[in-house]
Amino acid sequence: MDFSGSAFFFSFGAVFLAEMGDKTQLLILGFAAKFNAVKVFVGVLLGTLLNHGIAVAAGSFIVRFEAVRTIIQFAAALAFIIFGLWSLKKEKPEKETEKTFKFGAIFTVTIAFFIAEMGDKTQLAAMALAANFPGSPLAVLTGTTTAMLAANGIAIIFGFLLGKKIPQEKIKLVSAFVFILFGFIGAFVVFRIDLDLPLFAVFSLLGCMLFKTSFFAYFIRENERRKA
Repeated sequence: MDFSGSAFFFSFGAVFLAEMGDKTQLLILGFAAKFNAVKVFVGVLLGTLLNHGIAVAAGSFIVRFEAVRTIIQFAAALAFIIFGLWSLKKEKPEKETEKTFKFGAIFTVTIAFFIAEMGDKTQLAAMALAANFPGSPLAVLTGTTTAMLAANGIAIIFGFLLGKKIPQEKIKLVSAFVFILFGFIGAFVVFRIDLDLPLFAVFSLLGCMLFKTSFFAYFIRENERRKA
């Protein structure tokens, strides 16, 4: 087990983009209006370590079985594409910000953030990243945690200003594009390196994936326009 720089930076970039514009940022904005910013930040740190720690442990454990490693890595690549498509959907703000809390600020933020992130695309991304970098779980956890702190730190300090100057729609589009790009890079590695397929077969498979991804992206965008 080692601390891989590439695993750290890849994990940081992927999760940072996924978290930008996510509903949990709105949750944190609500907490920042009620509680001390430092306590909110600590709560985000603890909630992320709990949430992503579980995800990284699960992802690292799964890939120890060599027979399923290639399948898991391909599933991880597909997961990134799904995260990208998911980013195109509009999300509703969390209702937890409207509740009155009886516990301390750090405990409240930690628990609420942990619950809000359960099953969220950033937690699933942490699991997928751990599967892609099985030898560097600490680097993955450090990268995803740092990314969550950076993204939500922006939400605490500059959230309202950024919301006025940079439309959330553009943030989501960039996030979706980069996630899908990561997915296709992962699929290429599986097809070309793990399965050792010829380039013609690799690009044929990637072309089919691109066609289906474009179809679903168009369907999601049209569906969101109809709802608007």
